[in-house]
Amino acid sequence: MYAGHELFSPEGASWSVKYTGIPVSPSVYARIRSWLLQEQENPEPDLYQGSLILRKVENVRMLDRYNARKPSVGTLYLTATHLIFVDPDGKKETWILHMHIANVEKLPLTTSGSPLQIRCKTFLSVTFVVPRERDCQEVFVTLQQLSQPVHIEDLYCFHYTSSTEDIPKPAGWNFFDLQSEYQRMRVPNDQWSLTLLNKDYELCDTYPRYLYVPSTASTTLLMGSSRFRSKGRLPVLSYLHRNKAVICRCSQPLSGFSARCMEDEQLLNCILRTNPNSSYMYVVDTRPRINAMANRAAGKGYENENFYENIKFHFLGIDNIHVMRSSLSKLIETCELKAPSMGSFLSGIESSGWMRHIRSILETSWFIAQALEDGISVVVHCSDGWDRTAQVCSLASIFLDPYYRTIQGFQALIEKDWLAFGHKFSERCGHVAGDPKEVSPVFTQLVDCTWQLTQQFPTTFQFNERFLLTLHDHVQSCQFGTFIGNCEKDRVDLKLSERTFSLWGYMANHMNEYINPLYSTDANPDVLVPNISPQNIRFWRGMYCRFENGVHPREPLGDLLLATCDHSSSLEDHIRLLTKRINALKEQLADKGEKRRSFTSDALESTDVVLDNKYLYEKGCGEDTDNLTAIKLSHAATNGVVIPPVKPRSVELISVDQLAAELNSVALDWKTLRNIRECICSTPFDHFSRKYHCWKCGEVFCTRCIDKHTALPGHHSQRAVPVCKPCYREIRRSSSIESP
Repeated sequence: MYAGHELFSPEGASWSVKYTGIPVSPSVYARIRSWLLQEQENPEPDLYQGSLILRKVENVRMLDRYNARKPSVGTLYLTATHLIFVDPDGKKETWILHMHIANVEKLPLTTSGSPLQIRCKTFLSVTFVVPRERDCQEVFVTLQQLSQPVHIEDLYCFHYTSSTEDIPKPAGWNFFDLQSEYQRMRVPNDQWSLTLLNKDYELCDTYPRYLYVPSTASTTLLMGSSRFRSKGRLPVLSYLHRNKAVICRCSQPLSGFSARCMEDEQLLNCILRTNPNSSYMYVVDTRPRINAMANRAAGKGYENENFYENIKFHFLGIDNIHVMRSSLSKLIETCELKAPSMGSFLSGIESSGWMRHIRSILETSWFIAQALEDGISVVVHCSDGWDRTAQVCSLASIFLDPYYRTIQGFQALIEKDWLAFGHKFSERCGHVAGDPKEVSPVFTQLVDCTWQLTQQFPTTFQFNERFLLTLHDHVQSCQFGTFIGNCEKDRVDLKLSERTFSLWGYMANHMNEYINPLYSTDANPDVLVPNISPQNIRFWRGMYCRFENGVHPREPLGDLLLATCDHSSSLEDHIRLLTKRINALKEQLADKGEKRRSFTSDALESTDVVLDNKYLYEKGCGEDTDNLTAIKLSHAATNGVVIPPVKPRSVELISVDQLAAELNSVALDWKTLRNIRECICSTPFDHFSRKYHCWKCGEVFCTRCIDKHTALPGHHSQRAVPVCKPCYREIRRSSSIESP
């Protein structure tokens, strides 16, 4: 569940790549959005949890395919950004972001009303039965338009304001720098250098501004090779391994049946010579051989082995975007079976081919990683070099480099191999109305493959499943500008870093939710050796069936582990502060004793004072030793003896009230997550909603009720931690009272 009011509900899951929205002119979209945003007609607009209600339909039924006899009945609200269903009796809310809607379909009219089925890119599938057909038609047409903007600047990110997040707009945009990532790999060096031929995106407009090429490659070679490669995507450096073997990426050559390019052949030879540890290198074509041969008829194809020396060619058979789109559609149909038997479910999974495709991507990536570990460089391409090439280059890097298994490293990998090198996010995710044949779950497959590795190596990845799901869903949501556009040039032209929020800034603000509590740097090998036998490829129900009731346990193991780690962290921080206070008290007591002894010895050891013993005896007779000592000190002072002051040690003194505030500000016991069905605000917890603990009172809240972070007086680190709204107000009030 995202902060504020976001995207999920506990119903069935589905995703469809078939878009039913009709093409419209920009003026139609603008008129609909303007119509929805007309607030002046209503001087007191209705709000639902801060969102302006633009259309409301009552007595709507939401069907549950697992409990058809007892549908939810409530009110359907349409806002400028979300479709919201509220069942007050069942205490259920369903928020659907317009940009997450993949398909809206009106089903045949029934006696109870007009059914409207909505399938989402997050694998949510929900059916509403609207009493009046006219209302259903209005909602249907409006959702079609708002879920498929015609212009890219109509996307959600250009209108989104971070109302519930204390995040400045620039946060996250400067987290990653392509040149810094290559410097981490010790590039440039003697073999590899930076070229500025593409600084204005003239050499290749889908490549990044900064490219790293062999130092021996001349400008003539680079420009000639670019002309010979599809879309101008010449071979450039993607990853440098510690043994000087490299992964270079490019697109297919425009070879046809017999064409050749001397500059391209020489450039590949330059790449080969950058690695002194091998006399040959691989060129990996990720496509099936038959697909590559078919492209020859269009003047494209693959490298002719007779023209390239000391190079070995491999076809590794990952299917194209159309096959993947069809495969996912079949997978979702299987997940949506109303009463599946074990046999029908398993046969549906197999016939979809989805698991086979996941294995094929992992297998190709592992081949590349093995080659580099053996000291052999690899040049990778598919057709245009922005889909399958991005998948296998990323996964091979994860196999080889532990840095890419951290949160920061994985984000840097996405920035480099996907965003900078021009994966067409807006087309593949269907951000705007366009050709539905260009939509394909390429990035979904990367996330799935990464999840497969986290299951095989649970202690080697710093991030958890929630991190992957959040990343996947926000690529589709268009809430942030990070994944808008098809290449780096698009994002520069749109000035996204100035006009939109960054996903990385949002995730940095929620980092504690994404930490894998089992992660250990000591158990992180340099090279991951995956088991990619068929029986080890798993169906990811947490992605494709995450909205189904009763499938998951109420508290996912990862959430329980995170809560335990957070509780332990809070207590350890509190213990450090208490230890500091105890040590300070010890020093204060020791200082007082030392001060008393110092006064006594300085007075009594003074040789300039003659004491009248008889007088002292008479005055001190019957008095205790302390009084006698005091008399001696007084007599010494009377006779002009200067007693040197004792400098107290620097000890932090606190009041009893302050100490009590520190002790009471940290919850020693946290309420168990089990059997908590709703928040105090009456928001119900479903299987996907994360439950949050207030670190001050230890109670459990939903994401809306614990949107504040502040430092607790009882923590030594004084880092900001999650607290509920009442505790936040109490801490702020106490702080204002204590401040002068």
